[in-house]
Amino acid sequence: MSAPTPPRSIVLFTRRNPEGTADAVRRLAEMCAEANVELRIPTEEVQKLGLSSGLSGAALGADPDDPDLAVVLGGDGTILTALRRYAGRDVPVFAMNFGEIGFLATVERDGLDAGFARALAGDFEVLALPALSVATSSGDRLAVNDISFHRRQDLRVGELGYSVVGEELGDVRCDGLVVATPAGSTGYNLANGGPGRAWGVSGYVVSFIAPHTLTARALVVAPNDVLQVVNRSQSDPVDLTTDGRLVCTLEPRERVEVSFREGLARLAQVPGATFYNRMREKFGRLSY
Repeated sequence: MSAPTPPRSIVLFTRRNPEGTADAVRRLAEMCAEANVELRIPTEEVQKLGLSSGLSGAALGADPDDPDLAVVLGGDGTILTALRRYAGRDVPVFAMNFGEIGFLATVERDGLDAGFARALAGDFEVLALPALSVATSSGDRLAVNDISFHRRQDLRVGELGYSVVGEELGDVRCDGLVVATPAGSTGYNLANGGPGRAWGVSGYVVSFIAPHTLTARALVVAPNDVLQVVNRSQSDPVDLTTDGRLVCTLEPRERVEVSFREGLARLAQVPGATFYNRMREKFGRLSY
């Protein structure tokens, strides 16, 4: 982890349904004005939040592309959108949980003022998170949590083949397949019975959604090894999603490659926060 300096400019992002964030947005604007920090609110956020009448201390409709810090008031979906947006750039994402689980958030809603104060003072550490890149027919796509392949509900069970560094490992009849980073291993992968992986552990996990076999097991892949996934079906397409967003369709017999990329996303963390603390607080104790 690295320690940043206090930001001079902040860009704000909120959850898709911004209900409940109005007071937090106003408070952030007040504190930014007091600290002489520029608060940028992009056009889409202005429209979503209904800020046409203006907001004291904030630059409405401002360019969000080169801030010192991104502040997110939302859940994991909104946080992931911000992490993807600034992947490969030196813009940490400081997230406050306004969602359900908020595994990636570093501050809960009841710690709002203290959280904003930390963000404005640069009192946080930055954790570099890896991502996954998938080369599709519509271009390269990036995922911070996971890439998943899903059969369509109105079609038959999927038939997915997979190989690593050219070594074919098997074909699985299943509802889908999930490829997850360590950060994403506590999401869809964990629900599939795949292993949760601590942040900082390198490599990625492949797990299956409702496999129609007793021998399908999750696989941890080395970080430099490229995964190939092929749709073995003769007639049925498979949907491909990144971080839960549908991005393209894998046609019958079509294949794609997935690569692990170190340190692309930058997640701000309150000093002392750990992956293990999050596991306990969000999911409960692993044993008693």
